[in-house]
Amino acid sequence: MISYLDFERPVAKLEERIAELRDATEGDTVDIAAELKRLEKKSRDLLASTYASLTPWQKTQVARHPQRPHFRDYVEHAFDEFVPLGGDRYFGEDEAILGGFARLKGRRVVLIGHEKGHDTETRLRHNFGMGKPEGYRKAIRLMELAGRFNLPVVTLVDTSGAFPGVEAEERGQAEAIARSTEACLALPVPMVATIVGEGGSGGAVALASAERVLMLEHAVYSVISPEGCASILWRTAEKAPDAAEAMKVTAQHLKRLKVIDRILKEPVGGAHRAPEAMARGLGNTIAEELDKLVKLPADEIKRMREERFLQIGAS
Repeated sequence: MISYLDFERPVAKLEERIAELRDATEGDTVDIAAELKRLEKKSRDLLASTYASLTPWQKTQVARHPQRPHFRDYVEHAFDEFVPLGGDRYFGEDEAILGGFARLKGRRVVLIGHEKGHDTETRLRHNFGMGKPEGYRKAIRLMELAGRFNLPVVTLVDTSGAFPGVEAEERGQAEAIARSTEACLALPVPMVATIVGEGGSGGAVALASAERVLMLEHAVYSVISPEGCASILWRTAEKAPDAAEAMKVTAQHLKRLKVIDRILKEPVGGAHRAPEAMARGLGNTIAEELDKLVKLPADEIKRMREERFLQIGAS
């Protein structure tokens, strides 16, 4: 059962009408196939036109959709032989950031990403994808393993930001994020990062400082949430749509600004409408990127990484 966003209400009404027609004629001899076909086409066309003209704020809502695929969904449908590794060897385990060894199209990789969860229980367990210091230190540990065993690193970014709680600050949240970013930049092996949902602030950058940064069509990536920006500039979160527009949070804006390298098309209506197809497409694209990168020497990879970040925003 699809959860509809506010701007999808016209589509929701059409799909409810289609469902009612099907239920009303079940077992009946009346043939309404032609009417159903007409309504289904109208619904598909309306969905396609709606998603072809989303505003930055609407894309933010899609990126946060409760049914949008997360890390575990991509692991299940795009990767094989995932072996999770836990703990930072300093404090403990953080389930907001998961990682381990995996295979992608037969190639061994180190896979790291944020997990938000899908229901109340799992969202609480994964802290809504907001990593704590031990999560970023675990990511550093896994990246060091990747360098040691000469394995490419793949990261899936989906967080509103790192956890801002007092306990996280007490355990060195800012340092952990900075060192994780540094570990990405210093990697001697290929790294491909993908923003699959929300890319929020340093909590996202700490896993996305790669030589190739990909982004899903309806994902968002920004230094602060639109609500947070609006609260600072206008003293009200109601201005979030204006903030989203001004901050250029969409994949389309960020591609032009050279913040990301490639946009991955989503199924019509967003990744949540066809999560398995989205996962397979993501896996194929990452594999394609790695095929090019694994042929390059470590010095060339580091140089590419340095140059891509130095050219961001350059005219």
